[in-house]
Parts: sequence; structure tokens; C-alpha cells
Amino acid sequence: MSSSTVTARRLSAAVLSAAAIVGAVALPASAADHARPDRTKVEISAVQYDAPGWDDRSRRSLNKEWVELTNTSRRTVNLDGWTLKNEDGDTYTFDHYRLEGRATVRIHTGWGHDTDSDLYMDRHNEVWDNRSDTATLRNDHDRFVDDESWGRHHGGRHHGGNRHH
Repeated sequence: MSSSTVTARRLSAAVLSAAAIVGAVALPASAADHARPDRTKVEISAVQYDAPGWDDRSRRSLNKEWVELTNTSRRTVNLDGWTLKNEDGDTYTFDHYRLEGRATVRIHTGWGHDTDSDLYMDRHNEVWDNRSDTATLRNDHDRFVDDESWGRHHGGRHHGGNRHH
């Protein structure tokens, strides 16, 4: 066998070995490029801070003031212990509530019977200031999730567009 044939075989073996190593290293990188599993994401999707009609603190008037949360993922999210708060510190704490995937829940200021799509703060006064306020959503570990602002010196929503009424 000539020395050039032996050298060619060694070179071929070296190239194949290098290709195998590069392929093994590149595989995890290409796997990471695939879409991640659907992560849970809950956002404030709408706010009705100025109830239509006369603000007379009636049940009807208070229940026309609300905040909507939407779960944009496919997974159900357990909101137990999550909070929704205004700038004055008035807080609603979710108790044993699970928001289904791709679902929306409306949290009314007034009182009523809680359902899968409507929850009630059971308040007898307005919570959201008509002129300027911020609705802030935090999870059960008190970590910021989302907020929506309106009125003076508020640039609107901080996360995901301006969707308030």
C-alpha cells in the first residue's frame, strides 16, 4: 500500500471523526431551536375603570367596573393567592380559583355569585380611579405578572399593548 493511500485513509478517518463530534455537539443546539413548550401566561386584557352611567355605588354600578384577566396559554393556571391591586393599595386576593387555558375571567368591583368567568371583589365603593390609576397583578410569590395604567402621566400599559376602555 502506498504512503499516499495510508495518508488519505487517515485523513478520511480524521474528517469522519471530526464530523461525528461536530454533529453530536450541534444536536442539542438544534433541539434548543425548536419551540418551547407552551408557558403559562396570564395578562390584564381589559379594564373598565369608569362604569358607564351614574356612579351611585349600587351593585349594578359597581359591577360595571371590572378588570379582565386572560390566560393566553393552553395550560390551566392556579391563581390561588394571586393579587390584583390599585395604586391606593386596595387588594383583591384570588381564593381557590383556576383559570383555564385560553380563557378570560372578569373581576367585578361589586358583589355577586362567583362563576368560572366572573369573580366579585364584594366591595361597596369604587376601586379603580376614573382619572388615573394602575391595576397590578402579582402571583402567589408576590412577583410582578402584569399591569395596566391609565390617566395622567401614565404611558398606558407596560406589557403588551394598550387595551383599556
